[in-house]
Order: sequence, then C-alpha cells, then structure tokens
Amino acid sequence: MANLKTGDADDWIKSLIQESHKAKEFSYCPYSQLRVGSALLTEDRKIFTERTAINKAVSEGYKKFKAIAVSSDLEDRVIPPCGACRQVIREFGNMPVFMTKVDGSYTMMTLEELLPLSWGAEYLKK
Repeated sequence: MANLKTGDADDWIKSLIQESHKAKEFSYCPYSQLRVGSALLTEDRKIFTERTAINKAVSEGYKKFKAIAVSSDLEDRVIPPCGACRQVIREFGNMPVFMTKVDGSYTMMTLEELLPLSWGAEYLKK
C-alpha cells in the first residue's frame, strides 16, 4: 500500500496510473499471458493494488474510494476492468475508472458507463 502525496490536481491521476503499471509485475496470467494491473485510491489518499485491492482495502477499514486505474501491456488500446471486477467496484459507488496504455495515456469512464443499469449499495438501503 502506498500513500499519495498532495500536489497538482492531475498528479494524483498520474500517480495512480503509475501504481497500476507497477502492479502488473505481480500479475498471474499463465494462460492468457495478458498482464493486467490495478490501483485503487481511497478517499484518505491510500493506494491499494492488484485484483484484490478492494478486498484488501475493506479488510483494513477503507470503504470510500476516489478512483481506480487499470493497465495492461497493450500498446494500441486501453483495457477495462473485467465484468466481475466491474460489479465489485460498482458496489462502492460510481467512481471514475482510468484505463491506461503502456505509455501512460488514458481514457476515463465512470462505472455507470462501463456497467450500465447496474445496482450498488444504494439499492440495499432500507
């Protein structure tokens, strides 16, 4: 887990993207050979990485997230989170998802755009 330093408004996005690229080093992909990394930013400016980022963050008491970044080794396009990950992310709100290429360029979409007509915790409130 890393801490994000304060600075320029876009610095946190760059830092989050860099952490997602670092997380690819630990990717387990024996069949697809497609390394994917992710980095999750909490509202308290902590960063958790890898597919289990949300589970790890929740296990340490964090439940409010600002954004997530996803990276791969693809050079010609960005990669979105898989379907199962989209639902898990959605359960914590409609946060921005930064999908990035190897060169650091990215496309930002919300979870609502990536998983339309989905439901989250707000549907379970009584």
